[in-house]
Amino acid sequence: MIAGVLTDAAALALAHEPVDASQVVAGSPTTGIHEIDETTGVWEMSPGAMSDVEVDELFVVVSGAATVEFIDPALPSVELRPGSVVRLEAGMGTVWTVRETLRKVYIAL
Repeated sequence: MIAGVLTDAAALALAHEPVDASQVVAGSPTTGIHEIDETTGVWEMSPGAMSDVEVDELFVVVSGAATVEFIDPALPSVELRPGSVVRLEAGMGTVWTVRETLRKVYIAL
């Protein structure tokens, strides 16, 4: 992204690809991404569930509804909806269960 250029995160068209079969927990989720620069972008996931191992990241949910469960039983699950702000740490094991296509703007830290 060139400085001063605005990206409309809510209206941006994202091409989706199927989630790798090794990560699928339920359904047939797909994901799409638009990288704004090396550390910032827009990410989207369709309904379904997938596992992941996180990077250091801060994100804001633009649209959708989902639950993020952590493999570490000491961490409570997080309900996501528009406006949710979440900080993830590298190495966290998660399961994302999306009920309504989820779109977020992220910054990798």
